[in-house]
Amino acid sequence: MSRVSLRPYLPSDAARCATIFRASIEELASEDYSADQCAAWAASADDEIAFAKRLSGALTLVALFEGDVAGFASLKAANAIDMLYVDPACARRGVATSLLDALVKLATARGAKDVTSDVSDTARPLFERLGFRADRRNLVELGHEWLANTTMTKRLAAPSNPSAH
Repeated sequence: MSRVSLRPYLPSDAARCATIFRASIEELASEDYSADQCAAWAASADDEIAFAKRLSGALTLVALFEGDVAGFASLKAANAIDMLYVDPACARRGVATSLLDALVKLATARGAKDVTSDVSDTARPLFERLGFRADRRNLVELGHEWLANTTMTKRLAAPSNPSAH
């Protein structure tokens, strides 16, 4: 099994990330959301300039699997995971776990007491496996469709301060 490596998002990654975003929704979320819901959700990347601006406006990481961009995730502010998407061809190979682990570590390093995310029904089992707990269900309107998600939170351990000893 190949290892996943991470690097910072670059503006040149925008088109590939938009492709991953759409494919992830259309292929991986189709069991949890209707075709119309998936289409409305995937359309969020149709304006690639706005999509790229969203990625560069957060701390976004790109995952490489066997040398190719296989996924991305972003952290807004100190503790809000905004996006986590994986190319369906690389699903279940540790890409999403690596990205999520890295964002949790970055949030911890930034002094966050917890990390939150509005998580799709498709991604919820991954977040639960990594220690996130459901806080509330939400309905979000995209286009003319309503999509359900769950706000999930993971409490973080306080970073150790070696100079305090």
